[in-house]
Amino acid sequence: MDELPDYLTLHSNGEEDSISVSLLKGVTVDGEKRTTLTLREPSVGDHIAARQTGKNDNALAEVILIANLAEVPPDAIKVAKMKDYDRLQEALGFLNG
Repeated sequence: MDELPDYLTLHSNGEEDSISVSLLKGVTVDGEKRTTLTLREPSVGDHIAARQTGKNDNALAEVILIANLAEVPPDAIKVAKMKDYDRLQEALGFLNG
């Protein structure tokens, strides 16, 4: 695995990896501003569920997948600023291998 940038922190317990992402602008979840989200390692089933829910819209499926892995509503990811979304996509890329 390549070295992670300073805004991504890898956590590994041997069974499953996760990555904490420091966000520049943050997102609001249940009225609370979050400047860090942690994405768990996705499974094949996570990808399938996101594609089915996203009705084969690749962008929407990715938003749904990231939201599911971060345990936040998809709307929280949809309103993220692109710089933060880029960081979330980068974390997903590392977790996908």
